[in-house]
Amino acid sequence: MEKPQDKVKEPFSAYGSYSYADYLSWQLEEMVELIRGKVFRQAAAPRRIHQGLTVALVTRIHGFLKGGSCKVYTAPFDVRLPVSSRKHKDIDTVVQPDLCVVCDPDKLDELGCVGAPDLIVEILSPGNNKKELQLKYDVYEASGVKEYWVVHPDERTLLIYTLEAGKYRPSRLFTFGDRVRSQAIPAFELDLDEVFGEL
Repeated sequence: MEKPQDKVKEPFSAYGSYSYADYLSWQLEEMVELIRGKVFRQAAAPRRIHQGLTVALVTRIHGFLKGGSCKVYTAPFDVRLPVSSRKHKDIDTVVQPDLCVVCDPDKLDELGCVGAPDLIVEILSPGNNKKELQLKYDVYEASGVKEYWVVHPDERTLLIYTLEAGKYRPSRLFTFGDRVRSQAIPAFELDLDEVFGEL
């Protein structure tokens, strides 16, 4: 029989502020993210086009990075973005990017990544655009993520934000016919005809 103390209190964004220590204590069936102490539930399972894009991107990036010091990870993978301390109780932002590349092995531990990845890719889904384009943009920029890619699967577009002097500089909007280069992963090039053509 379940005892009252065995129940984990359900977190609600509207009340209070939570830390990574709280996050680790929750036993929830769906994935959640913490952004500046507020809880954001993940939407339903990603659509097929989202998953197809994830596979296409991770396959190419993994193949390029193989044998090097940089590693690529896909969600669910906790990325903790501390402001002043690596202690669980002091971290109030934990995100699960669709894809991220980490080149500094000191940022990796058994729980995921602590600190800013070199590259983060987010693939938009219905209902998460504000979170990806505003809330995550702000924390990625403030945390020092060198490059942030936003992919719009329905429109077949890619926008790249590159960190320069602590602020993101947006690229033009890329689509079919474009080959894009990453500054966070030197010499990596992506042919968008190939990627979007697979969908």
